[in-house]
Amino acid sequence: MLIELQKFGNLLISRQLGKEALAALTPRLPKENTEKIIVDFSDVTTFSPSWGDEFLSPLQQKYQNNLLLKNTGNPSVKATIEILEETNQVKFQLE
Repeated sequence: MLIELQKFGNLLISRQLGKEALAALTPRLPKENTEKIIVDFSDVTTFSPSWGDEFLSPLQQKYQNNLLLKNTGNPSVKATIEILEETNQVKFQLE
C-alpha cells in the first residue's frame, strides 16, 4: 500500500492534524501486518515532530518492518524522522 502524504497537504504540522490524517486513513489500512506500507514524502515541505508522532509512530508500532519511508531527503522530513527514532527508540526503514 502506498500512502502519499502530499494528499494531506505539504505543510504537515500539529498533533491534531496528524491524528486526523491517521483517522482518515485507518479504514483503508491492512488489518494484518503482512503487506508493505510505503509512506511517500514527495512534495512535503514541512513535517513537524508532533504530526509525525501522531501519524508515523502508530504505523511503526503496528507494521514495524513492513513500514518503508521514501523520498525523505527534505531537511524537515529528515530531522523529524531522526527525532522520532530517538524519542521512540525505533529505526525507520528508508528507501
